Formats: sequence, C-alpha cells, structure tokens
Amino acid sequence: MIHEVTGDILLTKAQVIAHGVAPHDHFAQGLALSLRGQWPAMVKDFRHYCHIENPKPGSAWIWSGPGSHRIVSLLTQEPSDGPSGRPGRASTDYVNHALRGLRQLVESETLTSLALPRLATGVGGLDWNQIWPLIQHHLGDLKIPIYVYTRFESGVQADER
Repeated sequence: MIHEVTGDILLTKAQVIAHGVAPHDHFAQGLALSLRGQWPAMVKDFRHYCHIENPKPGSAWIWSGPGSHRIVSLLTQEPSDGPSGRPGRASTDYVNHALRGLRQLVESETLTSLALPRLATGVGGLDWNQIWPLIQHHLGDLKIPIYVYTRFESGVQADER
C-alpha cells in the first residue's frame, strides 16, 4: 500500500516519519534539520543513543515523542567526516539494511502508517532509481498505508488517501 505523494512531510497524518541520517549525525541539513527544529528532544535522545550504542550504518532507531509523534532514523550514511559533523555518503547496502530494520519495527511495534522522503537522495547523494525498488521490495507488501514524499512542497499538506 505504497502511495507517492507531493507535499510537506512534516504535515503528514501518518503515525511515523522515517528519514535517513548518519551515525552521530548533527541533524544540520535537509529533512533532519527540519525534524530537529520540530522536535529538538529527538536530537538529544539520538545523540545519547549513538554515544551509548555506537550504531553502525544500516540500522534503524525509533523515537517516541510527546503525544503520538514517532520518528524512525534510518542510518543510511557513513558517520560524519570528523569535527565538521558533515555526514558521509549513503550506500544502497546501508539503505537496504535500514529498510529491513524499518520493516521489523513496523511489524514489532504494530505501526499503523508511515511517511518517508526520497531516502538517501539528498545529502546522501544516491540515485532515486536505485532506492525506489528497495522501498517497494521491503515495504510494498505491508498492510499499512505508506506515503512516499517524492516531491517536497513547503507548507502543503499531501493528499494521503
């Protein structure tokens, strides 16, 4: 039940927003920056998680915020390149493993709906034509609505039907 939509993912009605980041990411670019502005506690919790667990690219981490807000950070990129904090490049292997982890979270947490952007194609630098088939493979047969925001439009609510 994958639906391609256009709009602002921060306005989604989906229970969960998934996005791609690097281990120890500073949430300083792209969708991560917008999420940091919306839920600063999530970034603090992510940093704590990374400090304690030292996660590897290809994993997934779920955060539950106030109310029903839930964010899944998919570690689709190499860790930052040092003190600059700029995340490394993404890889299709990392995306593949992270999507597998996302599917497990959807099933184990009995999530009801999911929104995600064009993973790893912005800061991560990958080609959407390589990522889209991975999303279809890992999430396509789930029985929940999945909204893939294929085009961003600031402040526009997507038609999530």
